This record gives sequence, C-alpha cells and structure tokens, in this order.
Amino acid sequence: MALVIALNKGRIVDDVLPFLAKCNIVLDENPNSSRKLVFNSLDQCYQVIVVRGADVPAYVENGIADIGITGKDTILESDSSLGFYELLDLQLGVCRISTAGLVGAVEPARGLRVATKFPKIARSHYEKCGKEISLIKLSGSLEIAPVLGLADVIVDIVETGSTLKANGLEEREKLLDISARLIVNRASMKTRYSEIQHLTDNLSRFLGLAS
Repeated sequence: MALVIALNKGRIVDDVLPFLAKCNIVLDENPNSSRKLVFNSLDQCYQVIVVRGADVPAYVENGIADIGITGKDTILESDSSLGFYELLDLQLGVCRISTAGLVGAVEPARGLRVATKFPKIARSHYEKCGKEISLIKLSGSLEIAPVLGLADVIVDIVETGSTLKANGLEEREKLLDISARLIVNRASMKTRYSEIQHLTDNLSRFLGLAS
C-alpha cells in the first residue's frame, strides 16, 4: 500500500517537491502543470495529494493521508483535535506572523479592532496581553483594512514587509515565526513507523537538518 502524503498547494509544493525527488519520490506528473490533485510516484510506493493548506491537517487526522506538509500557522488555526504528531520543522517557507498598523497611528486603549485570517493566533496573543479586542475575520488582502478604517491593526504573515510599506503600514510586533512542518497521523506512526522514519530521516539529511 502506498504511503500517502498531503501537500499544501502553492509555495510549499514548489519548495518540497525537489527534496522529495532527492528521496526518490518522483511523481508521474508535475503538479504545477497538471489539473490533477492526486499523483503517484513512479515506483508506486507513494501517493501525493495536493490540497488547500487549511485542509491538510484534516486529511492527516482522519487517516486519508499518512503524512502532511503544511505551515505552522495552518496547524495552529486547525480545528483538529490533534490526531497527528508534528514531527519535523522543515525550515522551508520561513516567515513570521506580526501585528501591523498605519504608520504613526496610535492604537486605541480600548476597543481595538483587529482584522486577520488567523483568528485563533490573534485571539491567543491579545488574551495573553490582557487586551479586549473586536476580531474581524477576512480572507483576502488584509492591508487595506486599516487604510479604509475597517480595523485599527491587522495580524498577518510578513516576509519582507514590502507589501505593508507599499500600503502605508508598519510592522509592530512579531507574534511567532512560522515555517513548513511535517505532520503524521497517529495511527500511521505506529503501523508504518519504519517507512515514515525512513522518509523523515532522508528529508532531514537533504534539508541539512540532520545532526
């Protein structure tokens, strides 16, 4: 039976595929040029499914995939009851989640309006700070929210900060660093331990993570 790997579509697929190839996991088609979402390795030992990032934990937790690779932010925002282990930080797609607001704008002492795609992360941060907030969940570009007065600040992924700057925003506080993580279904970790450990060891070696 093939070992099933769920990949976060987009950047993570681009980052991870070359390292899977080094582990002799070569797919029958290129996900970037195919409309398919399920791919087999040439040796039929692996199957790769490409799904939305937010769906990766669900596929792994429910045993559809043995292994998943997705961002730490996705894991933290997941509705999963953690039916999986977080096994490895791949140190790919490294960026951070930060707060940001209009340059020079003073945050209100009370009634702070926070726009974000990451409500769990944002809520946890402000609860630790002891601040009451009004949370506004958005799914598109967040930078426009403070510009148009919808929110006082945003909580979002920041890489270079250039998009914030282009929209008149400034980064204020880093909440956490994020990167791609390898997660494993709990049952699969027991029943297919040697296969999973072999792949994890190879990825660690090719990514330069092995000690």
